[in-house]
This record gives sequence, C-alpha cells and structure tokens, in this order.
Amino acid sequence: MSALLPILIAYSIGLIAIGAWIGRRVRQTGDFFVGGRSLGAGLIFATFLAPNIGAGSTVGATSIAYREGLSAWWWNGSAGLGSLVLAFWVGPRIWREAKAYSFLTVGDFLEHHFGPSVRGLAALLIWFGTLAILCAQLDGAAVVLKRAAGVPHAWGCLIAVAVMTTYFAAGGLAGTARVNGIQLLVKLVGFGLAAPLAVLAAGGWHTVETLNAGRMTFLTGTSPIEGWPRVLLLGPAFFLSPGLIQKAYGARDERALTRGVAWNGLALIAFAVIPVTLGLAARALFPNLVNPDDALPNVLAQLPLAVGGLALAAVFSAEMSAADAVLFMLSTSGGRDLYKGFMRPHASDAEVLRAARVMALAGGTLGFALTFVLPTVVDALKMFYSVLVVSLFAPILGGLFLPHGGRWGALAAMVVGVSVLVTTSVVTGGAGYGWATPAFLGLVSSAVTYFSLAMF
Repeated sequence: MSALLPILIAYSIGLIAIGAWIGRRVRQTGDFFVGGRSLGAGLIFATFLAPNIGAGSTVGATSIAYREGLSAWWWNGSAGLGSLVLAFWVGPRIWREAKAYSFLTVGDFLEHHFGPSVRGLAALLIWFGTLAILCAQLDGAAVVLKRAAGVPHAWGCLIAVAVMTTYFAAGGLAGTARVNGIQLLVKLVGFGLAAPLAVLAAGGWHTVETLNAGRMTFLTGTSPIEGWPRVLLLGPAFFLSPGLIQKAYGARDERALTRGVAWNGLALIAFAVIPVTLGLAARALFPNLVNPDDALPNVLAQLPLAVGGLALAAVFSAEMSAADAVLFMLSTSGGRDLYKGFMRPHASDAEVLRAARVMALAGGTLGFALTFVLPTVVDALKMFYSVLVVSLFAPILGGLFLPHGGRWGALAAMVVGVSVLVTTSVVTGGAGYGWATPAFLGLVSSAVTYFSLAMF
C-alpha cells in the first residue's frame, strides 16, 4: 500500500491550497468565525456531515462493531438523532438570537444570558474536552498513514496536525466549509464501495452473520452501556456541541440551517450501517485482533488496491475534517471568549482574528501532545462527549427555554454536573451503574440543579 503515500501527500497539499486561497479573503472575525453568515443549505450540510464522519464514526464505530456487533449502529445513529434535534428545535431558535445580537461563539450566547463568569468557565471546559477529540482524530489519521506507508504513529499524528492546522488557520469557517465538501465526497464514495466489498471478501453476508453469532442484537450489546444507551450520551452532544452550534450561526437563513442540518442527520443515520458492516466483516476475517482499533485498516487492506486506497483516503479525510471542526471550537473560543473576553476586552477585530489563529496553532500542538497520553480513539471520544454534554446541557437549553435560572443557576449546574461525572467515574472505575453511565448521572444532576434554582 506504499504507493498510496504520494496520493495522500498530494491530497493534503490540495487541502492546504484551498484553505490558503479562501484565506486571502478572510479579513474579519465574522468571516473566520461564522463564514460571513452566508452559508446555504448545501454548505451547511457539507460542513456538518464531513466532520461528523470522523475518527469516532469510522475507526471508533468499526472498533465497537468488531467487539459488540450490530448494536454499534447506535454510535452514529445517536449522532443523527441528535442532529435532528438541532435542526428542528435548538438550531433555529439559537440562530435567531445569534442573528439579532451578532453572536460569534457559544460564549457570546452564554454571556448574554448568564454573564462573563459562565462564559469563562464554559470556554475552559470546551478547551479541556475538545482537546480529547482532537487527539482522537490525529490517532485515526496516524492509523491511515501507518497502513498506507508504514509511517510511525507519532510521525503520522504530526503530519496530520500540520496539514489540518495549516488549512484551517488560513481560512477559518469560510475555508473549511469548502474543503469539507471535497472531503465529504471522498468519504461517501470510498466507504460506499468498501462496505459491500468487505462482506464479499469475508465470504458473503451469511458467513459474516454466522461468524458473528451472539453479536447480532440491535438494541443492546454485551455491556450495559452499548446499544441504545448511547443515545443518552451521544445524542445531546450533537445538539449542544459549541462547534456545531457556531457553524449553525453561519447559515444565511433559518431555512438553510434546518434543511442542511436535517440532511446531515438523515445521512448519519444511513451512514451508521457502513462501519457496522465493516466491523462485522473484520470480525469474520480477523477474529483475534489484539487492538480492535485496527479492525478498519485491516479489513480495507483485503480489498482491491484501488478501492482499498480510496477507502483509506476516505478515512484520512474523515480524520482531517473532524479535526478541523475541533480546531474551529478551540481557536474561536480561545480568541473570542478567553482572549477578548478576559485578557484584552478592548482588542480590535484584527487582534481577535490574529489571536484565533494563534489559538489554532496552540490547540494543534496540545492535541498532538495528548496523543501520547490517551490510549485509544474511543477513550478519547468518551472523555470529550462526557465533559461537553454535562457542562453545557443546562446552560444552553436553560438559556433558550428557561432563562430564569440566572448566572448562579448556570454555574451551579455546570459545577454539580461535572463533579458528579468525575466522582462517579472514580468510584465505579468509569463503569457507572448499569446503563446509567457517569456522564448520564452528571447530566441529570446538572439539569435538576438548574431547574430547581430556576423554579425556586
């Protein structure tokens, strides 16, 4: 597969070139942060779906399917269901506020409703949580480069972070929305061809089903948190994610937002079948893998060179697009919420734009360093989703639908939720109590705290 390396290099250079070309016209924070609020339904669809099909949706979901079987559908299926909530319920309402008050980040929304202290705490938690998902995407890209040309893991992560940081820092949302469209096309074609061919390589569907006996249950897996309970953790992450909400700010109108995000949700629900199929085929072909994260690259290696190469390029695209979405959160939150919000309140627009680009470089560097700490893609994503959902669930939904909780209600909800998450994780070793995971218990505690203070 070493012949694939020049193709991946040329592809990466092309992504950088597009970001740099768009970046020549990015002169204001409005362009960098929200694409000038000019994105139609097609660009909203592309810039949502491309990063949503990332390491977790490909390497991670295939790994879960290898271990758990059919119930792994809920990993991506939950993301699609959460996206529909954003499309029809949360998104239009928060877009109207963003348009009326010129919000550029979720921090702007939080400060408008709850004051600067909530904005600052949310920004710090966003940085902590999103660094974990950046690490996951870099790990996934490194797997591709190792399979394509034997590139060592650390060097693969370094190459990935250099490519992604360069094209994102140049063009911001205005550039990445266009880059994401190209990445999405590569993904859909690559994975669409790989799944049926992987089943054929494993001996056909009947053989795959027979060799996965005991793993063909849809609603539940072999552990209490697998299957439908994933909705409790992953679903909210896809209508509360600061990066996705901020991309929603970039829609030119409510109709473009609803259509683009809804198409993305339906596409994720359909796409969820593909990594499940690949994971089941990998189990049939390689029943004794030591590391389930190797399931996807191993099964792709069994395909014809052209299809396997295209599928590997699709995985590489998945990691890049998801990673640039993370940098989007880190750089804009760092530049707007931390730098302008607390360090330089009177900073000019040009200074905030420059700070956002510096924050992108800092985030990429820290994400690379974290790849030496977190052991697997799924471990990294679990940390991200847990912190993100628990910390932002009550403030965002409370600000939209029950603002009476005020600053102290929001702060208390965030502190209580994260405290319960951490305490339960330590006491139970991360297992929780049956399907009631530490993240779910933290989320419920946060919601109850906010609601109680809002009502009384």
